[in-house]
Amino acid sequence: MRVLLADDHGIVRRGLRSLLESEPGLTIAAEAADGLEALKLCEEHRPDLLIIDIGMPKLNGIDVAARAQKLQHPPRTIILSMHSDESYIIRALAAGARAYLLKDATDEDLLPAVRAVASGKP
Repeated sequence: MRVLLADDHGIVRRGLRSLLESEPGLTIAAEAADGLEALKLCEEHRPDLLIIDIGMPKLNGIDVAARAQKLQHPPRTIILSMHSDESYIIRALAAGARAYLLKDATDEDLLPAVRAVASGKP
């Protein structure tokens, strides 16, 4: 499974990369620091999975998720957020995200979510 990581904080991307690279069958295809770059890299690399921060510069994660679903090869999407408000969750899922995780989640939360989304489950 090819993964695109998108977060405007490099240290968060590096942490996600480190965690995900330990998972068998996952490869980090690319990393993006803003929403427009994430969309461009989705078109270019055709990842199977997009893990994106909700609060991205240039284009937020919800808008990226919605636009990515219209691509010829749409990635399954997990949105990471610091917002626990239900309205964000509803908007993310309506945009096509298959999972919504809070940024204070642990690897014991993230890895099962990645496995579930990778296998087509919400």
